[in-house]
Amino acid sequence: MRILITNDDGINAPGLKVLHEIATELAGPQGEVWTVAPAFEQSGVGHCISYTRPMMISELAPRAFAAEGSPADCVLAGLYDVMTDARPDLVLSGVNRGNNAGQNALYSGTIGGAMEAALQGIPAVALSQFLGPKTHGLDDPFEGARVHGTNVLRALLEKGLWDNDDDYQLFYNINFPPCSAADVKGSKVVTQGWRPGTYFGVEPHHAPNGRRFLWIKGGAQAVPTGPGTDVQANLDDFIAITPMRADLTAHDRLAELEARLG
Repeated sequence: MRILITNDDGINAPGLKVLHEIATELAGPQGEVWTVAPAFEQSGVGHCISYTRPMMISELAPRAFAAEGSPADCVLAGLYDVMTDARPDLVLSGVNRGNNAGQNALYSGTIGGAMEAALQGIPAVALSQFLGPKTHGLDDPFEGARVHGTNVLRALLEKGLWDNDDDYQLFYNINFPPCSAADVKGSKVVTQGWRPGTYFGVEPHHAPNGRRFLWIKGGAQAVPTGPGTDVQANLDDFIAITPMRADLTAHDRLAELEARLG
């Protein structure tokens, strides 16, 4: 199996090293793992592509490249520049430092990389490690993802849905819970949750020269959500597996809206 990995935390992020271990085990001794990751951190860029400017790409080691772009850019670079001899069988994005559950999924560059792969017709999975009080004391905060990641991916590859027709292709968002690997209770297939009352905002600061700057500020993460959702599964110490598509249509509202507009 040929696997392309990327992330949004950058080429030197510890989560990318964890993902490389997972991908190497998944690919097997005859497989290949290729890395194309952002040269600098790209957290929060979503599915952004560098449409108006070029990006430099550098080979750091055999099958390892850093690109000055977003995770989606890195996937495009992998497909159309780095791996031109044969496309990857699978694209993995992560392991993100922090969860991409609930509203976070809409901002996530980690998910943006997986989404781009799915738009290109390639099976893709985004992986993130929820952090919290029970992970702060661990020697390895990515322990849950490191221990359970390969088995979860194997199960998805063997039993998951991988439609590949003329519609938007499925991809998967996996969030590992904020607990030790030994405390993980299993996995659940869940929807994307909604953290009530939790929003991104801004916090103003003044630089030493007097100029005013705004920092983007996130909200509380350990906010319970509805049953059967990704955030709640993680807070209950389960791995959350969410099937996703890039289609943003509110299908459940089409008939009602059509009836109202006549």
